[in-house]
Amino acid sequence: MKRSALLLLGLCGCLLAGCPPTVEDRPGVEVIVDGGRQFPDDLAGVWKAESGGWEIVLEPNGKISSAIVGLSRVRMQPGQVTRVPMKMGGKGVFEAGPWAVHYSHDRRQLTVEIAIANLRVELGGSVVKGRRLELFTGTISPDGKSWWASRFSFPEYVADTKRYRNHKLTVDPDDPPLEELLFRKVSAAKQDALVGKSG
Repeated sequence: MKRSALLLLGLCGCLLAGCPPTVEDRPGVEVIVDGGRQFPDDLAGVWKAESGGWEIVLEPNGKISSAIVGLSRVRMQPGQVTRVPMKMGGKGVFEAGPWAVHYSHDRRQLTVEIAIANLRVELGGSVVKGRRLELFTGTISPDGKSWWASRFSFPEYVADTKRYRNHKLTVDPDDPPLEELLFRKVSAAKQDALVGKSG
């Protein structure tokens, strides 16, 4: 597993060539609030993790307008395909799958699912392709400015390198959370200018 993680980091850690990505439309975000109540207005804004590069932008209706996917630092939008050029040539293609937001007023628990339905990264002569689901779940602080979230990651990747051909990279779904992240709400304003740009 450690070898798989290092291989993936090596291929995806330095992706961007600094050019803006291109996008295509796909289906969007499902929002579920317990008891049929409305999503809290005060949770709308930019939520940024203190480590790992993750960022999630929530709208007043609870939908995610964009997210920076931590490992690759690519800013994605729900329902879209993002294409980015690579530093060593080739390209990265990230197709958003179904995204979801679930909130419980009683427990102040926020859960966010970000699915990448199809991913293909070309770096030099190496390629990683597959799909991935990221799940964040945890409690919002009483002041609504912090969110302690457990992150669960479910990648299904196949790597093609000079050393490893069709090497399957997987994670046991029974493993404990990958990490605990502290998200802070860094802005309550809509970040329309950020949408579509890479992080």
